Amino acid sequence: MRRVVVTGIGALTPIGNTAEEYSKNLLEGKSGAAGITRFDASLFKTNFACEVKNFNVEDFIHRREARRMDPFSQFAMVVSDEAMANSGIDPEKINLDRAGVIWGSGIGGFETIEADITEAAHREGAPKYSPFLIPKLIADIAPGHISIKYGFRGINYTTVSACASSTHSISAAFDYIRWNRADVMICGGSEAAVTKAGIGGFSSMKALSQRNDDPATASRPFDAERDGFVLGEGGAALIIEELEHAKKRGANILAEIVGIGMTADAHHITAPHPEGRGAISVMKLALADAGLNPDQIDYINVHGTSTPLGDIAETKAIKAIFEDHAYSLNISSTKSMTGHLLGAAGAIEAIAGIVALNEQAIPPTINHFNDDPAFDPKLNFTFNEAQSRKVDVVVSNTFGFGGHNSTIIMKKFV
Repeated sequence: MRRVVVTGIGALTPIGNTAEEYSKNLLEGKSGAAGITRFDASLFKTNFACEVKNFNVEDFIHRREARRMDPFSQFAMVVSDEAMANSGIDPEKINLDRAGVIWGSGIGGFETIEADITEAAHREGAPKYSPFLIPKLIADIAPGHISIKYGFRGINYTTVSACASSTHSISAAFDYIRWNRADVMICGGSEAAVTKAGIGGFSSMKALSQRNDDPATASRPFDAERDGFVLGEGGAALIIEELEHAKKRGANILAEIVGIGMTADAHHITAPHPEGRGAISVMKLALADAGLNPDQIDYINVHGTSTPLGDIAETKAIKAIFEDHAYSLNISSTKSMTGHLLGAAGAIEAIAGIVALNEQAIPPTINHFNDDPAFDPKLNFTFNEAQSRKVDVVVSNTFGFGGHNSTIIMKKFV
């Protein structure tokens, strides 16, 4: 099968509005959590989130077009534009029938669903809905917008698997290229769920941290006092290509994707298997797909949401797979900085892995204050500060409600 490389990235996150800014703040350990500004959240049990900051969509998209897009599609367009520019691809010089888009979003147009349906329900007389309601809310509209802009006529659809959505999008795009069904793919994900319904819904599940007095330290993966995740928003895009296609046009290669895994817990709609059964199987599949042994992995960007059950289950899986080599690994959860971007989490965390490969440094797990006896103290969770080390191979895990598990493995390109 053909080799697949990453040649462009774009990011819009709670800790940076470009891939460069995001990468810098990852290594500096910056927190993106603060009080919610988009609406009055004072009556909610959780009144903070990891919002995108200092972002004006009209700096990127004409006002008329932006009004016809839910924020999750706006985010998708902005990060895809950055990734395309970063890649140096000229759409006029590639075969557009072999260029496609696969995009991940766990929810799609959440703000549109909430706002338009609420507004219509309160109108007097017959409810009246916007003609853009459906095109704005459907999750598959984002790759539609992207393909229209760039004329990509190849494979085009959306992966929807909760928090694993954008890792599934990268995995699917990877397969199509190595199977010789495409040469270039735009993949990644976006999410815009910091809304009243988003905060209220996750809060009612008792999934969110309630550390309202100190939002910046609320996302605490592996800490004894972790009390839930912090909701985030934004997106990230990767341009991936067949290796010879990239070489022929003189592309700057950022990393090589070498293996993927996809499994299900088949256990519970929201809770992980307590022994990490699905996480074990998905990492095993990815390692086998990559043709790598566990002792060849240097860094794992874990799902690590800062929930009481999830962090423990994933750590058990790592110890089961990597055995003694687990103590030589660096492990970190960048959700401690960005919060949980739901369907976009896998895409921004894949970029975190690319940062580790290119900077030879591990982004930290910030906000660690108290050791939890549930975790082996000999494991290196990269607490609080980035660590320099030789990084040749990274693993990125994402797990979603419904028991969806997805893993990708990337190597430093040489």
